[in-house]
Amino acid sequence: MKKTLLTLLALVLVMSMVAVACTPAAPAEEPAAEEPAAVEEPMEEEAPADEAPATEEVMEEPMAEVDFAVMPGGALEEALKGTYAGTTVTVDGAFEGNDPDGVKFDESVKAFEEATGIDVNYIGNKEFEGSIAIRVDAGDAPDIVDFPQPGLFANFAREGKIVPVSEYLDSDWLDQQYASGWREFNTVDGTEYGVMMRFSGKSLVWYPKAQWDAAGYEIPQTWDELMALTQQIADDGDTAWCIGIESGAATGWAATDWTEEMMLRTTSLENYDAWVAGELPFDSPEVKNAVETWSNLWFNDDYVLGGRNSIVSTSFGDSPAGLFTDPPQCWMHKQANFITSFFPEGVEYGTDYDFFYLPPVDEAYGKPFLVAGDLVAMFNDRPEVRALMEYFTTPQSVSGWLEGGGAIAAQKTATQDMYGSDLDWAVSQLVAQATAFRFDGSDLMPGEVGAGSFWEHITSYVAGSEDLDTSMQAIDASWPTE
Repeated sequence: MKKTLLTLLALVLVMSMVAVACTPAAPAEEPAAEEPAAVEEPMEEEAPADEAPATEEVMEEPMAEVDFAVMPGGALEEALKGTYAGTTVTVDGAFEGNDPDGVKFDESVKAFEEATGIDVNYIGNKEFEGSIAIRVDAGDAPDIVDFPQPGLFANFAREGKIVPVSEYLDSDWLDQQYASGWREFNTVDGTEYGVMMRFSGKSLVWYPKAQWDAAGYEIPQTWDELMALTQQIADDGDTAWCIGIESGAATGWAATDWTEEMMLRTTSLENYDAWVAGELPFDSPEVKNAVETWSNLWFNDDYVLGGRNSIVSTSFGDSPAGLFTDPPQCWMHKQANFITSFFPEGVEYGTDYDFFYLPPVDEAYGKPFLVAGDLVAMFNDRPEVRALMEYFTTPQSVSGWLEGGGAIAAQKTATQDMYGSDLDWAVSQLVAQATAFRFDGSDLMPGEVGAGSFWEHITSYVAGSEDLDTSMQAIDASWPTE
């Protein structure tokens, strides 16, 4: 029994061991998943206290490419970026938009309009001198005015109606564009108010070149040489001069030109300016001497085609015709460069005709040049108006006249290739040699004198119906007192 019990215990023990061996092992505990190490965000670097935070770069509009000079930092530079595109600038003046000068003006501003997008609206008319005062007084002034007469321009400047150029144009820039004499025309009581655009030269003597050369005549360099040549031509049996001053209601203006020429050649510039301003009387010794200087030539019947009596009745435009007969009926004619439009068709500059400078009378007064021309001034101060005024300081602003003929660029930066006429370029070079410039005196005087009594009484003097004293005193008496 004991043996049986032991056997049973042994069997139980074996079975227990088998059970343990057959039981699958408990799965090992999975290690806890490791959290990824925290990555420290880099700290934003603070800008130093004296350093401005970075800003996004703004691209500037490119400036349009143009063939004219541009003043650095001016309104025109900004306008060429398109800043003022769509705006309009009005310009008033003494010529109409559809006449030859109007067409040339439009051609001259075309490059500005295309490059800037600014529209230039020209509104001029032949009643300009009367209408402009009405508009300005009514507070309806155009943006820019083209003045053919500096006297009218000066009146508006003194009234404070015009913006001084120093407010929008740099003086160094103007020096680059103009010879000093031209800036004087734009100056009133010490302040510069406008810019000169174009001009015609008056101190010119025209002659028939081919016949002149064949005759062996030489170009006179002084007044004495000119008078000697005049006498030589008379001794050869010809008349030296073609002279006529008839011009309808404006008869006499050609004689006023000769008076101005002699004032510049026989007395000082200060006296010329005083005379134009009414401070030196017509009846003064200086003015009478100037008139008598040209009278010595005009009133000698051997010197003038048709004699003295024909001068008043001969049209100024017809008077140079004698240069082009064969043989010439006269050999010299003094007139501005516009006179070539009255020459016969088909004649050529440099072959059929040429010109020389009207010689000085007294070398103490240098080689002055008498001119007439147009200057522009700004009445309304806006950026687009400033831009156009700056453009007017460039020779491209008168390209219509340079290419078509009839005017000279006042800007010294004009080059020969800009001119469509060798003649106009030659005139410009002759003017460049002058020692001084002065504007047509009668255009500077009050209208009742410069375009009234001066014409009237100088004509009576030439006709012989008044003596010199009577004529000069009558002009003085007509000068306005206010």
